[in-house]
Parts: sequence; C-alpha cells; structure tokens
Amino acid sequence: MFENFYGNAAASETLFAMTRQERIPQTILLSGPEGVGKATLARRFAAAMLGGADKIEQDDLSLEANAAVVAEREKWPADKRNEDPLLFATHPDFVTFPPDGPLRQLSIEQMRLLKERAQFKPLHGARRVFLIDHIDRANEQAANSLLKTLEEPPEHLILVLTAENPYDLLPTIRSRAVPFHLGRLSNEQMRAFVSARALVDPERRIALAGGSPGLAVSIDLEVYDQRRAAMLTLLQVAAGRAAFSEWVKHAEAIAPRKQEKLELFLDVLYLLLEDLLALSEGAVEIRNTDVRRDLEALARAVPFDWIRAAVKKTDELSDLVRRNIQKSIALDAFAVELRRLAA
Repeated sequence: MFENFYGNAAASETLFAMTRQERIPQTILLSGPEGVGKATLARRFAAAMLGGADKIEQDDLSLEANAAVVAEREKWPADKRNEDPLLFATHPDFVTFPPDGPLRQLSIEQMRLLKERAQFKPLHGARRVFLIDHIDRANEQAANSLLKTLEEPPEHLILVLTAENPYDLLPTIRSRAVPFHLGRLSNEQMRAFVSARALVDPERRIALAGGSPGLAVSIDLEVYDQRRAAMLTLLQVAAGRAAFSEWVKHAEAIAPRKQEKLELFLDVLYLLLEDLLALSEGAVEIRNTDVRRDLEALARAVPFDWIRAAVKKTDELSDLVRRNIQKSIALDAFAVELRRLAA
C-alpha cells in the first residue's frame, strides 16, 4: 500500500497494484466527501509511477504557500487569470489543475492549457500524470473542452479526476473514467491519523471532522468557534428562542470581514443542523459536543418540519454562493423566513 495514507484501503490497494502490474487506465475518477484524501491518493499514485515523491508533494494545495497563491489570485481580474491559467507543476511530469478565482471554478483556459501540455512527452520515464482537482467545479465550457482530451488522450498521459459527487459530472466524462469511491474514515482510523500528525485537541478535531482527515488538519478551532457562535445564535433567533437583536450583533461583526465567505458559515450551519437532526431522532453522538446543551434545548423546541425547512433554506443559500451574494443579507433572510415558520 501507499505509505502515510489513511483509510479507504480497497481503493488504495487497487491503485497500488495497478502501478506494480503496469495495467493502468488512462482516466481515473476519485470521488468522495471533501477532505477524505482524494488528491492525496492521486499524488501517492503518481509518485509510485513517476518517482520524485518529494516534488509531487510540494503541489499539495493545503500547503500554506500554495493556499496563499490560490487566495491571492481571487483578487485578480478575470482577464489576468485567463492570461495566466492556474496550475502547479513542481515535478516535470506531474501537473495539478485546481479550481481558481473567487468562485473556485475550473476554467476553459485551464482545460485548453491542459490539452496543449498533454501533447508534451514525459521528461523522465514513460508517463505523465495530470491531476484535475474538483472536476465537478468545471463550468460547462471547461467540461466540454476536457471531454475532447478524454476522447483521444496521448498514450503517455494518465488523467486523475477528483469530485465530491460524480453525478455532478457530464455522463460522457463519467463513462470514460474508471471510478473509485472514497468514504469517510472510521474513528479508529482518524485517531491513528491525528496521532501520527500530533494534532492538538485530537478528540474534538475527530468529532468535527466527521471522518475527514483533511478537515481535521485544516480546521482552526478558534475561528470555527467564532463562526459557530454566530450560526448557533442565528438558529436560536430563527427558531424564535432569541431576540432578533442578538443576531444583529453577530451580523454587524461578520459583515465587514470580506475574507470570510458565506460558504464558510454555511459549512458550520450544516454541521449544527446535522446535530439538531441527530438529537431530535434520539442519537447520542453529535459533532459539536461542547455546545450539546444549547443544541438539545433547540432540538426540543423545534419540530422536524422546521429542521427540514432550515436545511432546504441552507441548500438554497449554498446554490447562491457562486453568485457572490452578501453574507449579511443572505443570513438575515434565513432568520426572517424561518422565524416566521416557527411562529
């Protein structure tokens, strides 16, 4: 198996065996929840074929330097990004194409560059590997452009695609890829992972990560607690258990923080709603264990239909994220609409 890869042994073992048997499909699709190791597995797979693991790992998008590059490009105008499509290629035969810009999408310019670079022969060995991370975030033009490469890939090229939901992809893209699904890790596997990484506050990270090693590493607990305090108040106000003025205090505080996008708050809101639903159904385990009393009180106060409406409204806001709507306006509307339902 690949070293330092946790969970999803079946997929890992199969891909490792492929590298040893020289029976490798030209297009592979790794799907599964955010942070379960799809891109990590793709890099391990590439390193087993190409060598140079140290160089390939330098293209890990979670590394501070790479994250800073992606964040800085969000400030660029679209025409500047189009002139300089985003990719990472520390290893000459391994290239990563990640989502780019404020909407974090794969662009047609990136896929055109991929098609151009796909024709280049490997510098070392017999293969090149291209990782297209979050192919489910490709716009329609980009997806169609990629399809042309998938239909007739050069013999030396291996394409590895990652996606959270493979059914968000064009059927023609899915049909040309060998699929592997990666699931969430068990608590035992997560404990082994956080122990190996010597992460602080491990049990809380395990609970909040929900089987996602990537989230366990990346979550800033202090920032998370600030966002959760705001979202918990939002739910209490929306349920009619707190005055609207309580939410206004939080709304005024988060509105000026332009770097904190709406989707970051929605991620926290989803976790709280998941816990509310679990408690309403009598479950013992929840993810936000340290605010259990507040969640239990809220779960007793609202019916299932209210929780379902809250999830639906959160889904609607999530769909609007890419339209760049203002956080405060969106969350105000959430509170008003659900408060009316609670009344």
